[in-house]
Amino acid sequence: MLTTTGAFSGFSVTDPERARDFYGRVLGLDIVDGGMGGISRLTLPGGANVILYPKQNHEPATYTVLNLEVADVAAAIQELAAEGLEPLRYDGMPQDADGAMRGHGPDIAWFEDPFGNVFSVIAD
Repeated sequence: MLTTTGAFSGFSVTDPERARDFYGRVLGLDIVDGGMGGISRLTLPGGANVILYPKQNHEPATYTVLNLEVADVAAAIQELAAEGLEPLRYDGMPQDADGAMRGHGPDIAWFEDPFGNVFSVIAD
């Protein structure tokens, strides 16, 4: 069996400064310059780390790269709307007028970061 000393996840962005602003200011996450050619490190509540790395030929992930647990999905949708973000709408998904899917597991709504990567706010 592989012996590891830790783990982290990562995804690409096109502009490290814009990523630090979005993930730090808009989403309120702890993000710092990783000191390695534009790589940034997000430290999530609970201590997990995610790196954001610049990629010139970036293609947005077509899946959810980050799930942010919140106490109230409706309130989170309103907070993100104040920042100019609209929930993503998926054909065939039972989303309400606010863009949240309720009653099929935890309440959840999906959004895109400035680079087209999908993240969610999900009830904790």
